[in-house]
This record gives sequence, structure tokens and C-alpha cells, in this order.
Amino acid sequence: MKNISYLCLGIALLTMPAMAQYSDAQFRDEVVEGLDLISVRENIDVPDAAPGELGRDVYQTIGTAENDNMQLFIPTSMYMRMGAGYNLGFATDYAHVGDAEYESKNSWTTQIGLGWNLSSYVRTELDFQESTFNFSDIDDAQATYQTLGGMLYFDFARRYVLSGDITYRRHFVPFMGIGAAAGVYKFDGAGGADGFVIAAPRATVGFNIMLNDLIGIDIMYQYQMMIGNGFGWNVRAGGVDNISNIMASFRVNF
Repeated sequence: MKNISYLCLGIALLTMPAMAQYSDAQFRDEVVEGLDLISVRENIDVPDAAPGELGRDVYQTIGTAENDNMQLFIPTSMYMRMGAGYNLGFATDYAHVGDAEYESKNSWTTQIGLGWNLSSYVRTELDFQESTFNFSDIDDAQATYQTLGGMLYFDFARRYVLSGDITYRRHFVPFMGIGAAAGVYKFDGAGGADGFVIAAPRATVGFNIMLNDLIGIDIMYQYQMMIGNGFGWNVRAGGVDNISNIMASFRVNF
């Protein structure tokens, strides 16, 4: 009987480490499982970062109640634009009436557009523009054009900069753009050079000033090389005419 007792005691001593190891592993698994459940509950509806290595910095920022310098960022991928421009007569080709030339004056352009932020530096945009031209010394003559165009813009600075836990929004971002457009001229009256035109290239350079996290103002110079139907009255079809505008527009990110 004593030998049997010793044998049972020895088996118990040999199996204790295995039992302890099993209990420790089980305890760790339960702790990890509990932490995972807590993490899931606390992180519901957390937005994903913007796609792409550069795209992660294209953010809308929102100040927290505890500290206005701490920013919570969420991606913004699109924007809308609406604005107007003034034609620069000295930088625009003269309209022709036969052999006579007339400089544009008091001429305006309106613009509406829809854009996509591709990264922190690059965005693309579709826009519609309509211009009304008046001319010096021929007050009763007027011309218009409508174009639909596409642009690729390059920002010279990141719109948002993440430094540690703080996101800084730039108030001033210079940019340039290049693209093309197509549309029609209409010169009122007999002999007007009405017809199809192509603006290629259309180029811009300017800067954006942010008023808050979503709304900014763009000020830019726009150049268009109009290829197509002449510019004036009783002129031959074809040729190239240069048009320059100073544009101002609101850009609303969403």
C-alpha cells in the first residue's frame, strides 16, 4: 500500500508542470479574446485613411473640444467650384472686323466645376465656362463662348501636414494647372465667326486661401489658346487666338 501511495505522489508531481502550463496558456487566450472584444466595441465607425501614399494627407480637419490644436482628420476626395473672371484685354488677341482691330473691354467669364483630389499634390477637374466679350469703339458688338474642359492641377505644397498627433491645415497653397476644353463661339450680327473652337492648351497658375476646413478661395491667371473659327466678323475660318483672364472662385471640399 505504501508503494502505491508513493507511485501516485510521483505521478502527481510529474503532471503538475503540464497542468500549470495548460492553465497559463488558457488564461492568456481568454485575456487576448477579451481585449479584442473591447477593441471592436470602442472602434466602431472609424473611417479609413485616404488611399495611396500621398492621398493619406488629403484631409478635412475638425478641432476637438479638449484642445483646438489637436485635430481629428477624415478623408475628403471631391470638391465643387463656382466663380467668375475678368478678361485681360491687353493680354487677349484683338477681334477683327475686316482689317480693323478692336480690343476687348468689360468682358467677363463665369465658371462652375467638379474636382477630385487624387493625392496631397494632384487633383483633376471638369468645368464649364461661359464668357461674354465687349469691344472698344464698337459698343453695339458682342460675342460669347461656352466651353467644357478638363484640367489637371498640381499643388506646390501639401494641403494638410500631419506632425505627430497634430494636423496642421495650410492657409496658403500655390498651384498650377494644365488641360484643354472644347466649345463654340457666337459673334452677334452678320458676318460673325460663329462655330466650334478648341482651347488647347488651357493653363493656369494661382493660389488657394483656405477660409476654414472646407471652404477656400482660388485666385488664378488663366490662359487659353483658342484654335478654330476665327475671332471677330468677316474673318476667315481657322487660326489661333489667345485669351487671358483673371479668375476668382470659391472651392468647397466634401
